[in-house]
Amino acid sequence: MTGLLWPGDHRAGELFSDAAVIRAMLSVETAWLAALAESGAAPPGAAVDIEAAVRIEPEEIDAAAEAGGNPVIPFLAVVRDRLAVAHPEAARWVHRGLTSQDTLDTAIVLAARACTDAVLASIDAQVAALVGLAEQHRSSVMAGRTLTQHAVPITFGLKAAQWLHGILDARDDLRDARDRLPVQLGGAAGTLAGPSLILHLTGADRDAVAVAQSAAEHLGLPWSPPWHTTRAPITRIADAFTRATDAWGRVARDVLVLSRPEIGELAEPVEAGRGGSSTMPHKVNPVLSVLIRRASLVAPGLAAQLHVAAAESVDERADGAWHGEWATLATLARHTVTAASQTAELFTGLHVDTGRMARLVSASGSNLLAEQRSLAGFVGAADDDFDPTHYLGSADAIIDTILDRARSGGSR
Repeated sequence: MTGLLWPGDHRAGELFSDAAVIRAMLSVETAWLAALAESGAAPPGAAVDIEAAVRIEPEEIDAAAEAGGNPVIPFLAVVRDRLAVAHPEAARWVHRGLTSQDTLDTAIVLAARACTDAVLASIDAQVAALVGLAEQHRSSVMAGRTLTQHAVPITFGLKAAQWLHGILDARDDLRDARDRLPVQLGGAAGTLAGPSLILHLTGADRDAVAVAQSAAEHLGLPWSPPWHTTRAPITRIADAFTRATDAWGRVARDVLVLSRPEIGELAEPVEAGRGGSSTMPHKVNPVLSVLIRRASLVAPGLAAQLHVAAAESVDERADGAWHGEWATLATLARHTVTAASQTAELFTGLHVDTGRMARLVSASGSNLLAEQRSLAGFVGAADDDFDPTHYLGSADAIIDTILDRARSGGSR
């Protein structure tokens, strides 16, 4: 895949590429053959590791996919042709009882799961970095800002913990959505009629649901009743990707504001050649934050497109809505992987200028303590302790609560 117009796309590697989807389709067909052979319907010789036996390049089938409206039809033609000599039983039995949507939907689930695993690995690095920042800076006082204006004193440790809070929520959502990505095995119209007939005619001792469950086990996926036009698995993972980019976008927005030269409280990690300008040699642009924010701005639209497709699904296979999902989810997933990696790098090398923070607090101390004076006057108590470091409320307790959750590795 090309990343010319999405700088940083190389971080996603081959995840959800055309080649990755083809490999996933080979895995699906391999699992189905194994399940048929285990049931006694197909002969033992049909249970071949197709991914090891067959190699298909995307350019071999991409143009031919137009004729049938999906890539599975030309994919199967190549698979059968290449299995025919060395594995004739596998060539005869491959895909029997399935439909194109079974193969492609399950392959897309496998590709989405691989992307989710990559995102979660980056989140682990993000969490570790933010835990360190929150602990290190729990006493680093800075100006809290609401509606762009100074409000009350906070600490940078609290800000980092609040960033972490949102990312832990995103991690929970991603874990849940990943674990609920199911296999899609329903046959032509979601009835498993084809596999049921095969099993009956061959005298196999299993029913079609049991065979589908066996194939799911081979793939490491949960079994689900067929969901041909019930697209919650797709929208669920898309929403989890989007909520993650929401959390990172919020942080990137903070970094962009606080790294403005006139504020200078934060700075991105320095790397040779990064952040330059084509005409202004003095520039060191906060490129990581810009690219992370870009992902957070684009992701909701991609997720919305998948919700439109889900709502427009009809009958037992959608006429266009299904087809509109494939590239949209692949794009969203790759963008999320890329942004996750960029965010981990941002957090790991983030420079915090506590001196700038302290000087700004000192210069604005009177305004930052206006609430304290107002409340003291309201209750009629004398309070002349106007030290910003003494007006931090329960910041430490809040930080500890979030850090405990992060260190436990558990959910909210």
